[in-house]
Amino acid sequence: MEALKGFDIDAPRWDQSTFMGRLKHFFNITDCRTVLLPDSRLDEAKALVESCRAGSVPPGTTEEQLHYAKKLYDSAFHPDTGDRMNLIGRMSFQVPGGMAITGFMLQFYRTVPAVVFWQWVNQSFNALVNYTNRNAASPITPKQIGVAYVTATSTALVTAVGLNLYTKKAPPLVARWVPFAAVAAANCVNIPMMRQQEILNGIAVTDEDGKILGHSRKAAVKGITQVVISRVTMAAPGMIILPIIMQRLEKYRFMQKITFLHGPLQVMMVGVFLIFMVPAACSLFPQRCSMAVSKLEPELRESIISQYGDIVSYVYFNKGL
Repeated sequence: MEALKGFDIDAPRWDQSTFMGRLKHFFNITDCRTVLLPDSRLDEAKALVESCRAGSVPPGTTEEQLHYAKKLYDSAFHPDTGDRMNLIGRMSFQVPGGMAITGFMLQFYRTVPAVVFWQWVNQSFNALVNYTNRNAASPITPKQIGVAYVTATSTALVTAVGLNLYTKKAPPLVARWVPFAAVAAANCVNIPMMRQQEILNGIAVTDEDGKILGHSRKAAVKGITQVVISRVTMAAPGMIILPIIMQRLEKYRFMQKITFLHGPLQVMMVGVFLIFMVPAACSLFPQRCSMAVSKLEPELRESIISQYGDIVSYVYFNKGL
């Protein structure tokens, strides 16, 4: 137990500079089994993490117990505020929540009312996820949240309904891809809108040791762009490949006899995709993003050079999820 006295519970368990290291990390914290745990168990994990940070590890605690407590803490508590996040908005709920909504979006794509309903459900879910995982250092007002929600939902509906009508005479497979086009378009609007404060006022950038050097709008744009790419990538395999699979399966007689099971079948298959794609998409880019000082805004660049010269060549920032 003596070795655990100086245990750094916030040190990355895996190398975050490599894709495989980040993949292991996100497989760990997006484990959907953690959503089944009661709040009391999560609070116990938080207490253990905080006591370890304070340098007081309870006697008899093993290193594995500390790692598991940190896993629960990262999956359920906001990194900025330390508050417990609502269950539906947690990244660990992305697989069960996403598989149900995406499965039904892919199943009910033929009629306008069904398209409207499921796109609305999906954007409501996304809005809650984005709010839950917001950057607490850049607060957003209820009005801005409302505008972002309405704008993203409208974008998804216009894209979905418009393409749905446009593809009436197109090959059936093209129509099956409409939900993905709508989801991708909405993500390109929803995430920047929810994080507009960072784009307008900049995001905090630091040196390698974590010292804040200023705020950069260009860094915010880079981080948000990477998040949009990750979210679209998360949905792409299931929403692009699964329609091809279903189109081929539906030609078989046994599938034509169990049409009532097509919806649940798609939900389960989307779940298989998401189990791998949620952590993989989150791992595409390092959580601690970097940018060359030479690419920053002129005033911030000059400020850093005047204070540190050539010592600081890169700045770092948290891109969010």
